[in-house]
Formats: sequence, C-alpha cells, structure tokens
Amino acid sequence: MRVREKGDRGVVQSVVLFLGVSVLSGALAAGLAIPFAGLAGYGTEKTNQTLQDLPQELKTAPLAVKSKILAADGSLIANLYEQNRVPVTLAQINPIMRKAIVAIEDDRFYEHGALDAKGTLRAMLRNQSQGSVQQGGSSITQQYVKLSLIEKARTPEEVKAATAETYQRKIAELRYAVAVEKEFTKDQILEKYLNLANFGDGAYGVEAAARHYFSTTAAKLTLPQAAMLAGLVKNPSGYDPTNDMKRAKDRRDTVLGRMQELNVITAKQANDAVKTPVLDPKKIQQVPNGCANSNYPFYCEYVVSKLLDNPAFGKTAKDREHYIKTAGITVKTSLDTKTQAAAQASINQKTKPTDSSVAAITIVQPGTGLVKAMAQSKPYGNNKNETAYNYNVEKSYAGGYGGFQNGSTMKAFTIAAAIQKGFPLNHRINSPHTIDLTRVKYSTCSGTTQSYDSYTPSNSTAAQGDLTMIDAARASTNTYFLQLSKQTGLCPIAQIAGKLGMYDAQSAVKAPLDQVVSMTLGVGYVTPLMLSNAYATFAARGKYCTPQLITSVTSNSGKPITTPGISCNQAISPSVADGVNYVLHQVMEPGGTGGKLKFGPSDLAGKTGTITNNEAVWFAGYSSSLAAASVVADATVPYDNLIGQTLDGKKMSDASGSGTAGPIWQTAMKGALKGLPTTHFAAPNDQTVRGNVKDLPSVAGLSPQDATNTLQQAGFQVTIAPGQVDSQESAGTVAYTSPRRSDGAPDGSLVTLYISNGNGGQQTNNPPSNPATNKPPNLPNCPPWNPKYPNCGGGGR
Repeated sequence: MRVREKGDRGVVQSVVLFLGVSVLSGALAAGLAIPFAGLAGYGTEKTNQTLQDLPQELKTAPLAVKSKILAADGSLIANLYEQNRVPVTLAQINPIMRKAIVAIEDDRFYEHGALDAKGTLRAMLRNQSQGSVQQGGSSITQQYVKLSLIEKARTPEEVKAATAETYQRKIAELRYAVAVEKEFTKDQILEKYLNLANFGDGAYGVEAAARHYFSTTAAKLTLPQAAMLAGLVKNPSGYDPTNDMKRAKDRRDTVLGRMQELNVITAKQANDAVKTPVLDPKKIQQVPNGCANSNYPFYCEYVVSKLLDNPAFGKTAKDREHYIKTAGITVKTSLDTKTQAAAQASINQKTKPTDSSVAAITIVQPGTGLVKAMAQSKPYGNNKNETAYNYNVEKSYAGGYGGFQNGSTMKAFTIAAAIQKGFPLNHRINSPHTIDLTRVKYSTCSGTTQSYDSYTPSNSTAAQGDLTMIDAARASTNTYFLQLSKQTGLCPIAQIAGKLGMYDAQSAVKAPLDQVVSMTLGVGYVTPLMLSNAYATFAARGKYCTPQLITSVTSNSGKPITTPGISCNQAISPSVADGVNYVLHQVMEPGGTGGKLKFGPSDLAGKTGTITNNEAVWFAGYSSSLAAASVVADATVPYDNLIGQTLDGKKMSDASGSGTAGPIWQTAMKGALKGLPTTHFAAPNDQTVRGNVKDLPSVAGLSPQDATNTLQQAGFQVTIAPGQVDSQESAGTVAYTSPRRSDGAPDGSLVTLYISNGNGGQQTNNPPSNPATNKPPNLPNCPPWNPKYPNCGGGGR
C-alpha cells in the first residue's frame, strides 16, 4: 500500500510541477495539461527546457492530393496519388458530419482550448493506474497536430518519431496545439482535420470518403453515413466496412449512441439510423491509381518517366515522385484519343496477345513532335501473354524495351545525305544482284571502317542493273544503297540520322549509331517512337522536333508550372527534305514496295525495312499531317526468324516490311488521317532534282593511277572496284566510272573506277540498264545541271 500511495503522490506532484512550469513558460492556454501517464520523475527543469526548445509555430506540409494525367481532349488517362483526397471547405461538409466527428472524438471541442483538461487528466490517471496507455485524451486539435506531423514525415525514422509514445513527443504536440489554436479558429481547425484524416480503404479526407463508400459528397451525407465515417478515424483499418461490416456497424452505432447521449440527435433519429444498412456495396467507388489502371498504361508510364526526369519537381527522383503523387498537379499530354483508338484498332485487327511475335506502332505529328499515339500487341501486366515492356521506347526508360534493328528504313537517311551532297534524284549506279564488299573501306566521321573478311551482300528484290536513286528506293535495292553510301561516306548519313533523333536505343547515354559498311541496311537498335519522329522531320520539310508527350503542367491552384515545351530546329534544309519526300513518295506508288499500302487522297511517303534473318520487319511512312512507324519482331532471346512464328494467331510463311508491318501502319494511319484535310508534299526544286554536280573528266582507257590523278585534280575522291569487268578498253585500264561521266558528280564526292579485263562487251562508261521498276514521272531527261556547268548533255568517255 505504501508503494502505491507513494506512486500516486508522485503522479500528483508531477502534474502540479508540469502545470506550474507550463504556466510560467507561457505554454499553457485555456486548460493545457499533460495528457500522458507515468510522468513521475520527469523533472521541472527538464520539462521547462523541452518546452523552451520547441518552435512556436506548427509548420505543416501541403495536403497530399491526387494528380491527374489527361489526354489532349481533357479526358482522364490516370490518377496518381499516395492518398486519395479531395479537399473541401467546412461549408461543403454537411453539419451532421461535423457534429458526428465532434461527438465521438472531442465533444467539448468548442469549449476548451488546445486540449480538454478534464478528459486529459482523466485519461492520464487511468493510464497511470494501469501502468500503460489504456485511454486517450487527445483533442481534435491535438489529433490534427499528430496527423500533420506524420504527413510531413518523409523517412521511416521521421514517421517513428512522429508516432512515438514518449513524453517528449506529447509535449511537442501540446506546444504545437497551442500554436494552432492561436492561429486558427475552431471551425478552421475542424475543416483541416476533416480534410486530413484517414477514413480507411485508401480514402483520405471526408469528401473522398463520402465518394468512395457512398457515391455521394460530403455535403449530402446522411446521419448514418456521417456516423459511420466519424467512427472510422479512430481505427481506419479496423472499422473499415469493406474489411468487416459487423465491426463497422457496431462502431457506427456507438457513434449514434454518443450523439443521442449528447442530445445532438433524438432517440428516434438514432433508432432509425441504427436500422439502416452500413453501406451498399454497389455504391462503393474505387479511384484507380497509377498507370497500371489506365486505358493507356504504356503511354502513361512513359509520361511519368518524363515527369520524374524533370528537376522542376524535386532535387531527387524520390522527391519528384512524392511531389507528382501529392501535389495535385494536372498534366496534359499530346495523346489524341482518336489517333490512339486508330492505332490500337489496327493492332487488335492485325495481331493477338498470344502471338509469339510482338508488334508496336507510334504516331507523331510532324512539325511539333507531339506523340499522338502509342500501341502494341502485348497488353500491360505480369500474367501470361502480358508484359511490362514498352516496345515503342528506348531502354533508358525503366520500362523501355530498347528497340530493334531497323533494316532498310535507314536508306531514307542515305537518300537525304546523297541529296544534301548534291547527287541528283536520277543518280545512276550499276547495281547487280550481288556485290563483293569484302574488306572494302568506307569513310567515317573519324577515319575509315572496313567490312568483313567476307561480305557479299545481295538484293532481296528483283530490281538490279543501271538504277537511279528512285528506282533503287522503290525496290529497296541493297547493292545500290551500299554503293551510294560509299560515295557519300558514312559520316553524312550518321550526322543526318543523329540530327533527326536517331541513336542507339539500348544506350543509357544516347550513343550515336555505329558507322559500319552495312549502315544503310540497318544499324543498332531504334524504336518506333524514334523512327516515326525522324520520318516526321522529312514530312515537316526538315524541321526536327524533340518528341513531346507533356504539353502543360498546372499546379493544384491552376497556375502553370514550367516544363520543357515544344523544341524544334531546322535539322536539314527544306530542299533536301523535299527531295527525300519525292523519292519516298514513289515508294508508295504502284510497283513500289509500299505501293499496296497507299490509300486516300493525301500524298504519302514511306520505306520498308527488314533485318537479317527476318528477326524484325518495319514500315515507316507519313503524310504532311502524321508520321508513323510500325514494327513486327521477335522480342524473346534468343531472337529467331519471324517465319514460322505467329502473327494474328497464324504462322507466318513470309515476313517483310510491306506485307507484315505495313498493313498495321496502313490501317492505323487510315483511321488516324480520317477527317483530316488532304495534304500534298512540296515539289522539289529544279536543283534538287538535277543535283549540284559538275562534269567528270574522261578517264576511260587510262591507267588506274592516271585516272586517279586526273579525278583528284578535278576535286573528286577515288576508289577502285575489286576485280575486273568486261570492256572494250585495254586490259588493266579504266573501263568506266560510277557515277558515269555523262551524269557528273558532286564536287568532292567519291568516284569508283571499274577496271577492264579486255574481253570486250558493254560500252564503256555505260553500265547495262535493266531497271525492274517503272520510271517515275516528271524527272528531267536532261543530265544533271549546275550553273557552273550549264552544258546539258556531257557524254563521251
């Protein structure tokens, strides 16, 4: 007995000492008292020091509210949040809800100050007698302080400190509660509390809770609904009706009983409310969170990745993620629901999720870089026939697959390099079915590169012979473009590709594409997003724009937040782009590899692409309004030939850019362009068509050394083709050149010498002509023209 009496005296003494120190320190306001048991031994000096060390003002974090990602038309793509919350004013909360929460949590809220002294002392003495915390005495103001401190915590250690059952923490809360009561009215505190509190099942704040549980608003809550919500805040998980309906009802009825006891409601109101079901499960509203729940999960995740890269939202990735999910920002994107629907419809029509191959397509707007659509055959998820990989984007983004080799779609950049260098559109090269490029050296930006010890590439189409650039593009003639890329050099091709946003999609640092002999036939790994945007540059007459998905970001208050906007530059001249458009437009005409994909009245241009062993096939094409790139590929290591794999549920007996990837492009673009104005490409100017060339000196019949000297003195580079050809010229002398003398060549370009074996045969300087394609219209019959060399004809040897 003596021990207990001594303990009781210690409690009383401690309380008296604490209250005295509190008053002296100015911390006591309207009945401030210690709310916790076991204060005996907590000295006056220590208490006073703790109080003096505390700040006078509670600094709260902004309310965590959900952010939204929107499509271009304002429709919702996704919600992003840590806490589902919709802040409201007190006037927007039904008074019955306010009365219910006060009745059950702090019935003297409007009568006392920072805390209820009576309730606190009662709880303290009970807890002291039991030797542990058995009863709480926190006021609504104190609860608001505690919730605010937890909300502000960013690390597990901070959360632990904000919830620790220690006197230091309780004293701090009291001091903060005093500050809050001085700064805000009771109604303001109650409003803040009702917006901050956790109401269970992911609902934070009374408005989100009303919407979630009852499909209503806080302003329209009924008495039983308000009582149920008021009962939740004490134990949001334990009293959650979606977890335990009976326990939720018991708690709700307890609140109703307390409201009747306090004469807030009548006995009849209480009895009627008790008979009401806790909730109607059919009215429970879930608020989908995150990109996984979006209709456009891959596009959404790529947008989020761009947000996380923006330092405007925080110093670290963790800070940025927290900000994005709590700041209530509105992110508007370039996604066009009509274009996206067309892309997805094409994927759905041409593929199946169960296919062993994968398909993807991206659609971009030329002149802006706005990414309008992104679709793929494998849906988002972790189950069978689902994937978390986005096959449209680069690997440096966490979900990006990192692209595929792009095959002959690279020829477009070779065409651009040739036109830029001054080659005419009817530039001819003898292009046999197979050429020997064994150990042949090509110039690069840093010197030269050499082909394999054995490299004899062939054409995959019938076109061969004396072809023009347009002939070769229409038939995608490999041997032509391998020779053209030698004449231009690989550096101009690589530079143009780089300016148009092409880089190694597997690289974390946007490494440039490799400059290798076979570059024009496909190199490195590129993505549909990358390729469609590069081709969009041609459509925009050489204006390159960085791919743009985020068009605006506004704060929770509606103020714009600075983010990277549309960024464009003139990457290549309009005349070069016009020339590329003319050449690739012919690919879409009858007889071209893309001829069967042509549709509608607008001008279209495009290029097929197939990589070695048919592991991936492409079609990239555009009008002046939209550009798209589609790919069908094997995305499972080790990569296999597409032939024999399934597409649209059927085994493929063939795989090509035009016949496999092309139909996906065609269907998507047909739907996307529907309703848009008819557009036409600008015609290339006369100099682009004819080329910026000068006459080649006659070297037929000269020794290789003399011919080399003559051409070098005239300003050309020279290389000698391996082996010898049939010619009427003497054996060991020059039979003819490529380019031909009659066609001329750009100043400084590469001229190849073909050496005669002396066996007679074809006319010198005129390789045999056997084009397999129809000659496109409106090309001049006259040889290339240049103001410096006005003679129209040239000719001779």
